[in-house]
Amino acid sequence: MPESAKTPRYRRILLKLSGEALMGGGKYGIHPPTLLRIASEVKEISNAGVQTAIVIGGGNIFRGVAGSTEGMDRSSADYMGMLATVINAMALQDALEKKDIYTRVLSAIKMEQICEPYIRRRAVRHLEKGRVVIFAAGTGNPFFTTDTAASLRAMEIGAEVILKATQVDGVYNADPKKDPKARRYRTLSYMDVLQGNLHVMDSTAISLCMDNKLPIVVFNLSTQGNIRRVVLESEEVGTMVGALETRWA
Repeated sequence: MPESAKTPRYRRILLKLSGEALMGGGKYGIHPPTLLRIASEVKEISNAGVQTAIVIGGGNIFRGVAGSTEGMDRSSADYMGMLATVINAMALQDALEKKDIYTRVLSAIKMEQICEPYIRRRAVRHLEKGRVVIFAAGTGNPFFTTDTAASLRAMEIGAEVILKATQVDGVYNADPKKDPKARRYRTLSYMDVLQGNLHVMDSTAISLCMDNKLPIVVFNLSTQGNIRRVVLESEEVGTMVGALETRWA
């Protein structure tokens, strides 16, 4: 690491990306320039010595909950959503390797011809060797979201924080796109998230984080450089969720 580089705020992180984050301005699918931009930002923190794991959703391809509301069996729809996350993980792996970042995809559903099966010790070893690890296929079980998978994997690998990438610059008390008077929280307690139904992550994921005192930083991924600001520059970006007093920005 160059001498001029700043000491990272975190040693090991888990970045939670939604499938929609890969769409760019489109309505579905993967937008290659957006994929490469995300890869560039991940490369920046990886090169600074931050051990980086990623959980990615599949909503840009298929969303299990939406499928079940259209009459599909929920388990079948969720498994289809898990397969969509594998497609996104492979796409992100390709983009990272084009940036010369060694990357491994570990899937909760075995498909050894295209990625490794998820084994906790193997994932930690990859991280220790400086590889970016992408966790695919959620938890491998229906009825659990990729938010829950992110919380579970973060605790299993000993991550110090979950970075929850969204399309708004933090958590608000109302939808900022609809309510001009909406206010952003600077910090939030886990209980206020649960009691206020603030949709930071689903309640199972928040409860897991609360039980294990794992902080969550909610930030805007579409603002270029935000991953670096959170991890390397220790800037107060977005909203910090944890065992904190709730404060307004």
